[in-house]
Amino acid sequence: MIGLIKKEFLMLKSNIKTLGIIIIIYVLMAIQGSLSISSIPSFLGTLIMVSNFSYDEFNKWDAYLITLPNGRKNSVKARYISTIILNLIITLFVILLGILISLAKSQPIIYKDFLSEMFITFLIAIAMQSFIYPITYKFGMEKSRILIFIFIFAIIAIGSIIIEYVNLKLSSIFINFINNFWSTLIPITVLIILLLSYKISERIYSKKEF
Repeated sequence: MIGLIKKEFLMLKSNIKTLGIIIIIYVLMAIQGSLSISSIPSFLGTLIMVSNFSYDEFNKWDAYLITLPNGRKNSVKARYISTIILNLIITLFVILLGILISLAKSQPIIYKDFLSEMFITFLIAIAMQSFIYPITYKFGMEKSRILIFIFIFAIIAIGSIIIEYVNLKLSSIFINFINNFWSTLIPITVLIILLLSYKISERIYSKKEF
């Protein structure tokens, strides 16, 4: 298990230059004020883990993995654990980066708001990857790219239609409830999504033929 987790992080070496360039671009745009640095975790974490899927597929990793004892189950578990660890590392790195940028620009930072924003983006990253993984395990990286794009586009389109054309009248009690308990409700919801995603991915991968 530990070896499989290490493998996920060792694969970052092949992308280190690309990741470095992306981070530099993000930092420059954040300094200019054209982009929020808090968007890095959801984008970067997803990019890294999807790239790992691609490398596994390219190098025929699955054919070797299925020969190991409990290889399929341990591989899925290791990928999900790696995902959580990676997103935590990226989030902590971006928090430090955000503080340094604010100091460099001599701008005061409201730590409570900034940390809340980073917490939300961390959860968004986990939720995004939780939706992506079962699709990728089911259809493979090449086919899933199109499906993931369609899925994200559909979510955005549906959300836009609801906001634009549907007049949602929410009671003040409901709004107050969300405002008071969002810090509990959202993490619990994301945790449920993550666990369901893990179980679905494990089931798909355990029955997949190579």
